[in-house]
Amino acid sequence: MTSFQSTLGEEEGIAEELAENQQAISIAEFFEKNKHMLGFDSGARGLVTAVKEAVDNALDAAEESGILPDIYVEIQEAGDYYRLIVEDNGPGLTKDSLPKVFGKLLYGSRFHAREQSRGQQGIGISAAVLYSQLTSGKPAKITSRTEGSSEAQYFELIVDTDDNEPEISVEETTTWDRPHGTRIELEMEANMRARQQLHDYIKHTAVVNPHARLELREPTAHFKFERATDQLPEETEEIRPHPHGVELGTVMKMLGATDSQTVSGFLQEEFTRVGKKTADSVIDAFRDRHYGREMRWRPPAVNEGIDLEGAVSDATANKGADATAAFAEAIAEAVDDTDRIAHHELQTIVEEAAYTVEDNHGTTFGETVRENAVDAVWLTLIDKLPDDEAVDDPEATSRLVTDLYALADEATSTRKDDEIIMAFAQRLAGTFADAAAEDVRHRVTHDGLWEYVSRAADLTEEYDDVTFGDTARENIVEAIWGVMATVPDDPPLVRELDGDRDATSDLVDGMRETDIMAPPTRCLSPISAELVEAGLKKEFDADFYASATRDADVSGGDPFIVEAGIAYGGDLEAEGSADVLRFANRVPLVYQRGACATTDVVKSIGWRNYGLDQPGGSGVPNGPAVIMIHVASTNVPFTSESKDAVANVPAIEDEIELAIREAARELKSFLNKRRSMQQRRKKQNVLGKILPEMASKVAEVTGNEEPNIDDAIARIMNNVLVEREVEQNGTTQAVSIVVENNSGTNESLEITDIVSAEPSDLPDDATVIEMDGEWFVKWEPEVESDDDAALEYTVPDDAAFDLDVKGVESEKLTVKQ
Repeated sequence: MTSFQSTLGEEEGIAEELAENQQAISIAEFFEKNKHMLGFDSGARGLVTAVKEAVDNALDAAEESGILPDIYVEIQEAGDYYRLIVEDNGPGLTKDSLPKVFGKLLYGSRFHAREQSRGQQGIGISAAVLYSQLTSGKPAKITSRTEGSSEAQYFELIVDTDDNEPEISVEETTTWDRPHGTRIELEMEANMRARQQLHDYIKHTAVVNPHARLELREPTAHFKFERATDQLPEETEEIRPHPHGVELGTVMKMLGATDSQTVSGFLQEEFTRVGKKTADSVIDAFRDRHYGREMRWRPPAVNEGIDLEGAVSDATANKGADATAAFAEAIAEAVDDTDRIAHHELQTIVEEAAYTVEDNHGTTFGETVRENAVDAVWLTLIDKLPDDEAVDDPEATSRLVTDLYALADEATSTRKDDEIIMAFAQRLAGTFADAAAEDVRHRVTHDGLWEYVSRAADLTEEYDDVTFGDTARENIVEAIWGVMATVPDDPPLVRELDGDRDATSDLVDGMRETDIMAPPTRCLSPISAELVEAGLKKEFDADFYASATRDADVSGGDPFIVEAGIAYGGDLEAEGSADVLRFANRVPLVYQRGACATTDVVKSIGWRNYGLDQPGGSGVPNGPAVIMIHVASTNVPFTSESKDAVANVPAIEDEIELAIREAARELKSFLNKRRSMQQRRKKQNVLGKILPEMASKVAEVTGNEEPNIDDAIARIMNNVLVEREVEQNGTTQAVSIVVENNSGTNESLEITDIVSAEPSDLPDDATVIEMDGEWFVKWEPEVESDDDAALEYTVPDDAAFDLDVKGVESEKLTVKQ
């Protein structure tokens, strides 16, 4: 049977016919058929996504205008549909911009801005309008009023999917009781099956946005989340991209768009954290890759008998004996003072010698003379003699071999004998000598040096039956590269780099290698470790809380910060897996938990090391725990346009893991301490049973009174003993509170003695406060190990006491009153 593909060429015009069928589609038309990509794949999820997009927009708009957000969300049953209403008190939208904000996909103000915001692409709210019109056939109804306007603007519109433009059916002015803000009303095919996810989104949004007031009204319920603070998040500022993480294509595009002429100017003007010094470091790293480094050889030793002065004198003609001798001497002495010298460093020495001799002798050493002097000295240093000069001792080892032997011998293991290293050095020196035929400066890139070393190693393996592994080769390369010198060549101008992929790649590599300060965090608004912990305490009744906020890092040129928090114990559900809360730019991530990088990282951590149960050693741990992760970035890499999950970007995953582990270490300490306290409590309980029996037996045998065992238990357990002693003194009582520290560490205590009568004669380190007829005597002693302290005061003889001690775990404390 003849295939269709084999007959394509037999019909004339088939290519033209196929081409006629090709057509472009608008982004709106694409998402019309792929609404699941935006999070509108079902009625239940579609309602939650619509609420999320509207609330995120409202929060961003209010915060950017310095307004404390006041957001109202209402869901009504409307026949076969649900009606969603979202109102905010933001700055409102102008008449011209409103239709495009709600009726044009990919229309927004934040896409190119490198600063943290909830919305970025300009898809979210217009996608909700699109979903609404697709499922109900009804337009979105939008009211907006800007501050100072006497009336509000009212629109009814849909998205024209063919052209991705708003199609307005109603446009008029109206009255509205809000002085400024925006209201959107959508009818859509939906249901309340995802009610829990909706509640989680609103609740968690309130947790990470304590400055916002949120109200949710449903057909059968009503929730209010009042703001906990009047302090808005710190205002973010747009920044330039960071050199670490920008990709090659991005830099090539930036080179084509910049107004800078030089690479240094380009780096300083287009990137953040790059000043003149950093730009110079990047350019040096670029030079190493683009031009290579020059080999720096050792200057001649005294015993080598090399006459550099004679070489310079022979190469210098018609300059007078005294001037020539001074010129040669200055060069020879300067070379001798170096540890190693490269070709361009020798050029600098010769130029300085020429200027010095010219000042002292009045003789000019021009460019040709200087070049001759450089060639004479350099060729002497690298053993490159003229063809007509014979070597007196054919067995003599060249200077290059001796130098390379020392470097290779130090870089390789002692298992390779001297003869092998010498044979290797001879072959490597031969490679350098061969390269000098094209470039006498011995200039080579890192990759080129690797080829030099590999060639010599391969020959040594072949002829001397010895192995030179990758590690040995790498060590030798790094040893030689470490003594080579970065060249002073000027980098290309920006117009020369523009379009040169290889040179731009060298620049990108140089940027990545250079140690550059972390990006500024003024473009980000993290929750902060304190508020992460406070948010957990607000919503979860637990025994333990910990949080961590990492320093800013960079991915793809965009800075980001990762925060983590852990709550454990208390009223948290003990059965099943821990609860993982995911946030990105202060927005809860409700769906696609299994596709999120945060979940993957949580599963990859060995939680048994931190005291939690983890069947099989992987996966989300079991037990009464909440694990919270927040990623704040100028450009969060989501897995899809629905923004439900963070993509698996290695740099972000690493920071997520480090943040979680930082908080988890505190959890481990807490659990270890709790287990220790539990064992201590068991021991103390056993002593509490045994010692009274022993005291009773001792009293019975000796016929004496039963001894007081409270102090004994404190001393045996190394506890802190706090004891009140009261001595009657006529109509008053002398009170003494004694602290005896039997532990092995210094202790800081907070002691409050609640007294029913006014105390007197208090020392300076104690304070007293009267409340409702009771006096609170506060004392905060710091008692060193094996030491004691006492508080003494006087009260009337009818006073009653109640002692409260804080600052020491109950298991390590014995109170006697």
